[in-house]
Amino acid sequence: MSGMSQPHNNRSSVTRPARPDASMSLLTHVMDHSLDEGYAEASARREADGTSGLPRTLKAKLALAGGLVLAAMVVTLGAAQARVAAPVLAKERQELIDRVDRANAHADGLEGDIERLRTEVADRQQAALKQVGGDQGRLVALLSGATDVRGPGVKLVVDDAKGSSSGGGGGPRETKGFSDTGRLRDRDMQKIINGLWQSGAEAVSINGQRLTALSAIRAAGDAILVDNRPLVPPYEVLAVGDGKRLGTRFQDSAGGQYLHVLQESYGIRSSLSPVDDLRLQAAPSLAVRTATAEQPKKGAS
Repeated sequence: MSGMSQPHNNRSSVTRPARPDASMSLLTHVMDHSLDEGYAEASARREADGTSGLPRTLKAKLALAGGLVLAAMVVTLGAAQARVAAPVLAKERQELIDRVDRANAHADGLEGDIERLRTEVADRQQAALKQVGGDQGRLVALLSGATDVRGPGVKLVVDDAKGSSSGGGGGPRETKGFSDTGRLRDRDMQKIINGLWQSGAEAVSINGQRLTALSAIRAAGDAILVDNRPLVPPYEVLAVGDGKRLGTRFQDSAGGQYLHVLQESYGIRSSLSPVDDLRLQAAPSLAVRTATAEQPKKGAS
């Protein structure tokens, strides 16, 4: 029995290469179908009905033209109104500038009148004082801070201790919170200035601010105030007088000894040096409120 030949199986399995984006099927679907099917159907329906794109009927074209004309008229009218209003706004702005300039000129004139009247009042005061006390008026003006001063004196610079910080204490020097700060306080400045006056100073200023008979040295928190004006350290104290003698007398005075204790105990820094020529401006806020002539004594010629 001859064997039957079996048909040869020539089918071979062909393996197709996998797509590189096979693992990104969702992203591929989105990219291939970027337009939603509903939008695509609506677009096809409008194309079939002839309603897509620009209007084709005469009525629709006229309506579109009318809308464009109306929009152009609105834009043109707005531009015309802006052009008409521009000169009006410019005119009002210029009028406002002119009013400000006139007000400034008027204020400058008033300031000039005030300065002239102030000089006239000062001259009359000097004349009246000369009639009663001779040259005592000049001395009174010098000691009260009403006039500029120039002459020899001393320069005293006082500063807080290095690394000092504001503490919670605001009372006298004896309190613990106060002493731990190493900061100069209003009471310290008062004693230092009084020591200069006692040592023969004729005029004194602190950080350029002239002291008068009415000046007050106070505190607001950690700041030192002179006539309600805050001072910032370092404090530069200028005193007009006999420079060498004034410095020596101050160091030996109670105020100088007090400053020495502040240096030794609290680290407050200071330097004192004589100056050949000092210039102290007059106090701007000084005003004479009342003045009474001295009555001659009985029996005096």
